[in-house]
Amino acid sequence: MDRLDNTIRPYAWGSTTAIPQLLGVEPSGEPQAEMWMGAHPGAPSLTERGPLNEVIDEDPEQELGRAAVAKFGPRLPFLLKILAAGAPLSLQVHPDLEQAKEGYEDEERRGVPIDVPHRNYKDANHKPELICALTEFDGLCGFRAPDEAAELLAGLDVDSLKPYVDLLHAHPEDAALREVLTAVLSADPEEMTRTVTEAAAACARLGGAYAPYADIAHHYPGDPGVIAAMLLNYVQLQPGEALFLGAGVPHAYLNGLGVEIMANSDNVLRCGLTPKHVDVPELLRIVRFEASDPGVLRPEASPDGEEVYETPIDEFRLSRHVLAEGAAPQDLTRETPQILLCTAGSVRADGITLAPGQSVFVPAGEKAEASGNGTIFRATVVA
Repeated sequence: MDRLDNTIRPYAWGSTTAIPQLLGVEPSGEPQAEMWMGAHPGAPSLTERGPLNEVIDEDPEQELGRAAVAKFGPRLPFLLKILAAGAPLSLQVHPDLEQAKEGYEDEERRGVPIDVPHRNYKDANHKPELICALTEFDGLCGFRAPDEAAELLAGLDVDSLKPYVDLLHAHPEDAALREVLTAVLSADPEEMTRTVTEAAAACARLGGAYAPYADIAHHYPGDPGVIAAMLLNYVQLQPGEALFLGAGVPHAYLNGLGVEIMANSDNVLRCGLTPKHVDVPELLRIVRFEASDPGVLRPEASPDGEEVYETPIDEFRLSRHVLAEGAAPQDLTRETPQILLCTAGSVRADGITLAPGQSVFVPAGEKAEASGNGTIFRATVVA
């Protein structure tokens, strides 16, 4: 079992206080957006044996287990994070596995450099993800029903939004959503800036259900993503609740602290709320234009005390153990690789004491028992 030393990424949207409060340290005043736990080459966790990606490369079957290597290849197939949003993240969508392979191969064939801003596909993998709230956590996830989106936009009483309202009423669901999102993202920039400015003022005046969009517009004035965001479901998670975000589902995180786990990929297509590249045609090819319930997940408890967040993919499996002092240790041994992350209290994992924000890597098959008085999240794979 390896104690992990993890990198904190200082993205501009990060909270200046949430991660320091979790770790029990003084804030630096700088944004601290994500703490990465895993073997991603961009910021691998460090162990006493070296960077985790290099440790795994030396003997993949020993570290990951034969079944995981056979199914996912000789690499850790997930990345675990603590995510602290102090401002809205970009509105975005991820491709499915087939789309990612096609997009990556196409850009490779056309010679698009991997590090240029307009490159869409950094790898050939999909990027399903799960966010579990540690505090109240606000986000956007999936399309509203077109009639609901039309009602929200109409309530702003902004003349330039009325054509979108009419479109949402006039077409079948998928066509309505596609046409409106296309129109918003393809509109004349100056006209859209005026529309967003008027809409933002109306949101601030009306408050209530419009308040989240006033805040989004405050951070991204004039951005067409403000209008696109109003097509999506607004979700507020309570601590312990989670969202699973599959391929083609537009989403954005707005505010809060959570544990995030995802397949090990960098493939993101952005819809707005960002100064970064937005490839509208490719985005429209990937988005699934269907209204959906955001599907808030609550963990399913098993007799051994493990609370599992069920998802339809195998690259990651996230669960939670709430431990009580004096209770029998919980056996966490698995034939797959694991990262154990403490988020509350004090937890002991085979002689290593973990405080909030601290984590360990457990190689496949290594004995692992947890005890103490606190909460531990457990990331592994289904192999």
